[in-house]
Amino acid sequence: MEWKPDWGLRGRMVLTMFLLFALYLVFVGALWQTNSFVFLPLMGVFVLAQFFFSDKLALYSMGAKKVSEEEYPELHATVSRLSQQADLPKPTVAVADSRVPNAFAAGRSQKKSTVCVTTGLLRTLDRDELEGVIAHELAHVKNRDVMVMTIASFLSTVAFMIVRMGFWFGGGRNRQGGGGFLVAIVASLVVWIVSFFLIRALSRYREFAADRGGALITGRPSALASALLKIDGRMDKVPKEDLREQSEMNAFFIVPLKSDVIGRLFSTHPATEKRVDRLRNLERELESR
Repeated sequence: MEWKPDWGLRGRMVLTMFLLFALYLVFVGALWQTNSFVFLPLMGVFVLAQFFFSDKLALYSMGAKKVSEEEYPELHATVSRLSQQADLPKPTVAVADSRVPNAFAAGRSQKKSTVCVTTGLLRTLDRDELEGVIAHELAHVKNRDVMVMTIASFLSTVAFMIVRMGFWFGGGRNRQGGGGFLVAIVASLVVWIVSFFLIRALSRYREFAADRGGALITGRPSALASALLKIDGRMDKVPKEDLREQSEMNAFFIVPLKSDVIGRLFSTHPATEKRVDRLRNLERELESR
């Protein structure tokens, strides 16, 4: 496999982490100055839980479970072979019982990673297409962008929780403390908005990088392109309640769940057509060598 570091992705990850760290310091300072430091222990607990149990939390949110080689021998064989080609430790293999055809990678490091596919995906794709999707997820692990997205999502989640808690319980505050609490809510709202856009800017680029990386692992960009088109086309046939149940994992899926015009504008993924065009260009590039 011809694997070259994606310096564009690495630069974006470093910049995103730097900006989020600066944002985090401002956030903590704002909470401290407004005597809202009661939230700081909560943030500490969330940091530890998100970092050490991110893969388990992701599987739980999807209703997924780890599966053995006896249960899914072909899936395990595919993950093992592609992991060797990508020079990666074999990740934990999980399956979610869902009609939504999708997949995602989770975990804090290359040695502590999980690749999950849905039963809908296994029924939708052929062998080559499934290999393309799994290779795409392994490319996320190889690029280490899963960890960065996990940390980035944490800050956004905590800020959003504080905003919600503020609206729920802020009304009971007295006038003396109410002003500081209001400042904390506003600071949390600003942090959530900024982190929202930072996550989306990084997420779109990392999908392009994983598409290219996955195509290089298998050597067949056309198989991944075919899988993306097939998954995207199947989304319209999935019941809406199934889509709503999995919307929280949208940023980590290989293809995002369907949304309206505004949702597409702020999507965590680039348009499927653009991804397919790049994969077809890569196919021609590899054939000309």
